[in-house]
Amino acid sequence: MRKRVNREVAELFEKEKETYIPRKITEEDLNGLPELIQRYLRYTQIIGKEKVRTVRLKQKGFFRTKPDQKWMPLKAEEYYTVDPPSFLWYGRMRMFPLVTIAGIDKFYQGKGRLVIKLFSAFTVEDAIGEECDQAELVRYLNEMIWFPSAFLSNYLNWEPINSDTVRVTINVQGLTTSADLYFNQKGQMTNFVAERYMGINGGAILKKWSTPFEKYAEINGIMVPVKGEGVWKLSSGDFSYIKITGISDIEYNNPTAY
Repeated sequence: MRKRVNREVAELFEKEKETYIPRKITEEDLNGLPELIQRYLRYTQIIGKEKVRTVRLKQKGFFRTKPDQKWMPLKAEEYYTVDPPSFLWYGRMRMFPLVTIAGIDKFYQGKGRLVIKLFSAFTVEDAIGEECDQAELVRYLNEMIWFPSAFLSNYLNWEPINSDTVRVTINVQGLTTSADLYFNQKGQMTNFVAERYMGINGGAILKKWSTPFEKYAEINGIMVPVKGEGVWKLSSGDFSYIKITGISDIEYNNPTAY
């Protein structure tokens, strides 16, 4: 799995290693955006910072696949490009002291893929298809909060909803999805709510999905959430399946694998 991750990260970043001229974000770049988004981007402190093209980060937390399952410790690393939008997530979960699960979640060239392996060797799941494409694009849109200058991208469209909510729509190679973003008076994004495909019993069902953010911190001069969770809104009640307890080592415009 490690070799596969390194190979796919290199593929992800292949064009990003070309020479380019860094450009700093100005106040004028916010013109035309909804007021809530302008306030949020000012809060993140991106004004005067270099526009982000690539991201790599590490995260830790807990994960489970069923509401009654015990939480498994999680360590992960993730890589992103902004234009075009793509990501690769590599996570390792410890089921028992000597039993681990490794997963690769990916969105690349408009296509999604999820691969899960036991002991990094035996395939448990390998998901592709239109539902997977949509689910991974929603995830990408959600995780732009860790590199907020991406919200200036021209593949996004905005629709103000009310005094604390904005709807954003992303279009990538003909694949489109939307989400509602919620903000507090400080300018922090506090929640992200979207319809996303959830894998159930070998199939996929469109469900409401949210990611409430609990805590912000400054990393490399940018204010980003460092605690939060992923929640499926089911008929039986809310199912929290992932808790992020820490984000570390965020690096911008360093297109290499850890």
